[in-house]
Amino acid sequence: MEPMTDERRAQIVPAADHQAQLAPEALLHSGNAGVVVQKVGQLKSEFRNEGRMFAREVAKHVNGRQAGNATAYVYEESFGYEDRIHFLIHLRSLDSYYGMVEMGDQDRAFRESIAKERVQEDSGGGAWDRLFVDGSVRSNVLLPWAGQAAPALHSANAGIVLLRSARIGHGFRTEGRQLAQEIADSVTKEFAGEAGVTLCDEAFGDADRVHWLLHLKDLTVYGRLREVLAAEGRPGTFVDGSLVETALTPHHWGLYATRQA
Repeated sequence: MEPMTDERRAQIVPAADHQAQLAPEALLHSGNAGVVVQKVGQLKSEFRNEGRMFAREVAKHVNGRQAGNATAYVYEESFGYEDRIHFLIHLRSLDSYYGMVEMGDQDRAFRESIAKERVQEDSGGGAWDRLFVDGSVRSNVLLPWAGQAAPALHSANAGIVLLRSARIGHGFRTEGRQLAQEIADSVTKEFAGEAGVTLCDEAFGDADRVHWLLHLKDLTVYGRLREVLAAEGRPGTFVDGSLVETALTPHHWGLYATRQA
């Protein structure tokens, strides 16, 4: 069998920007947004189709009504929990959050979408809240570090988005942030055109947790990237067991257990 070409791979797994249906200059993404809201929820297996349709419908509504202020993309967990849905919602700034709140309060079409019956009567009926496992929906607000160069690969055009975070050890804040930056610089230098990095802090939550948003051209890059990501500082720079990685694939209608409305 001949190796799969980049063009063929792109056709199978399109990047997230295909979800927004906006001109490239109107897209917000991890390379130009002032805030990235990471939202995740676990779908109930019986409602995996309805849940994905709901997620894409919400993202489409946000992108249409908040163009220039907010752009939302939907992702699947590449490996790990099946039927776990991730949103990356990119805001121009924290001020843009109020536009989202206003939309939820005053936008009739959006309110109707939220209140819409998503579950068939033979399953007990119900709106979007029936689609998710109770207590599984959570959000994390990320603030990109100031002064970063905009990566050529970002959340809108990457084939895989790798969410990576680690907690800096007590007394190692300066050293930990320097090491995080060194890792990002190494990725940018050694994987030009294949990977891009955005470094972020949590706006609310763990003040000593650093986040890398690693944007890969495709999964084949990850194997070669691991050596760079394995860079370590002095013992204690990062808290043992605090390193977490989650790979995200942009959702498209050809993925497992989905159908388009």
